[in-house]
Amino acid sequence: MTVVSPIRVLVVDDSAFARKVLRQVLSSAEGLEVVGVARDGLDALEKVAELSPDVLTLDLVMPGLDGLGVLRALASSAAAPRVVVVSSAGEESELAVAALQAGAVELVNKPTALATERLYELGGELVAKVRTAAGAVARAPPEPAPSPEASSAPVARAAAKSLVVVGTSTGGPQALTRLLSELPVDFPAPLALALHIPTGYTEAVARRLNAHCALEVFEAVDGLELRPGRVVLARSGQHLKLERHGPVTLARLDRQPLRTAHHPSVDVLFESAARSWGSDVVGLVLTGMGDDGVAGARAIREAGGTVLTESESSCVVYGMPRAVKEAGLATASAPLEGMLALLRRHVR
Repeated sequence: MTVVSPIRVLVVDDSAFARKVLRQVLSSAEGLEVVGVARDGLDALEKVAELSPDVLTLDLVMPGLDGLGVLRALASSAAAPRVVVVSSAGEESELAVAALQAGAVELVNKPTALATERLYELGGELVAKVRTAAGAVARAPPEPAPSPEASSAPVARAAAKSLVVVGTSTGGPQALTRLLSELPVDFPAPLALALHIPTGYTEAVARRLNAHCALEVFEAVDGLELRPGRVVLARSGQHLKLERHGPVTLARLDRQPLRTAHHPSVDVLFESAARSWGSDVVGLVLTGMGDDGVAGARAIREAGGTVLTESESSCVVYGMPRAVKEAGLATASAPLEGMLALLRRHVR
C-alpha cells in the first residue's frame, strides 16, 4: 500500500491571530501538515531553509522584508516552495498581482483585513489552493519588460479579420505577462481574456499588464468596443460575452451563474466569440487547473475556428490545456516562448 506524504505548509503572516486561524484551518484538512509559522519575511526565509516546506501561505504587507521581498529571495532557488498569497482586495490588490507576476501560483482573498472570526471563511478556498499549488511546476517569473514607448504618430489599423480569446487560471498572470509583452503594437486582432482570479483584482491585473505591453489593456466594462491594439480583460465576478454588430464588437458583462463555478468563465467567453465571429476566432488556452474552456473550445471548433493550447513544458499547471487537447479540440500547441509565432500563423 502506497503511503502518500502530507503536503508540508509554512504559514507566514505578521498577525498572530491570522497565523492561528490559518494554522487551524490547514491542520484540520486531510493530507496537509503545518510544519511551522513565521511572523515576517526574514523569519519566513529562515523557516524555509530550516523546514523545507512544500507550500508557503504568504501575507504581503509585513514589517521589514515584505511578501514581494520573500518572493524575490526565493526566485533563484530551484527547491523553493510554491507560494499561495493570502491578501486583501483593495489597497493590497496591486501588491497581490505583482506577487502573482513574480512567481506566486495562487491567490486567496481575505474576507476581512481585521483580526476577526470572519477569517475562518477562507478555509475551503485556502485548502483547495494549497493543494493545487503543491502540484504546480515552478516557473521563473518573466523578465521585466521595458515600458512601451509612446508614439506621437497613431498606428494605422485596418478592420480586424480575426479575434483572439484567451482563457487561463493558475499561473495565468505570469503567462499573460509573457505573452502580451511580446505582442507588437500593430498586432492585427483584438484580444479578450478570461482569468480565474478572486473578485477585486482584475483592475490591478489590467493596469499592470498595460504597463508591460505595447497594446492597450482594459478591465472590461459593458459596451466597451474591441478593436485591434486593444486587450479586454474580463472583470472578476462577472462573465464576459462578446456581441458583434457588423464591424463593431462590444463587451457585455453578465452576472448570471450560467452553469459554471467560474466567474468569469472561459467557456462563456469562448462560446460567445464562436457565435459572433465563427471561423475567424482563435481561442488560446493557457496554464490553469481544471477543464474550463473545453466546452468553449468545442464551440469554436464547431464554428470552424482555431484552438491553440499551451504545451506542458511551460505550464505552471497543465490542467486546462490538457483537458482541451485530450478532448481532441486543439488545432496546435506550443510553449509560451513559441506562442507568438503560432498566433502569427493563425491570425489574419
